[in-house]
Amino acid sequence: MRHAILAIGVLLATGVAMTAGSSPAAAFDYPYCLQGRDTGIPGDCSYRSYGECMATASGRDAYCNINPRVAFDPPRRGWPNPNYNYNNY
Repeated sequence: MRHAILAIGVLLATGVAMTAGSSPAAAFDYPYCLQGRDTGIPGDCSYRSYGECMATASGRDAYCNINPRVAFDPPRRGWPNPNYNYNNY
């Protein structure tokens, strides 16, 4: 009985530690969307570069366009995002 209570306590402590230490994923709007018959509009907006999007669209009835959420968002204050390549066309 003593070992069962100890095991339940350890499981509860582990569960609390796992949920307390986790944080939600940061939302990120990718700059390019794959659009076409299969995806619609705005489409599949999960591409970091135009080349990556066009490689996915190759051989399909699809094309790439800029993500409308990125195009029409108000400019952000502060420093530019260091992880985004602004010169990648």
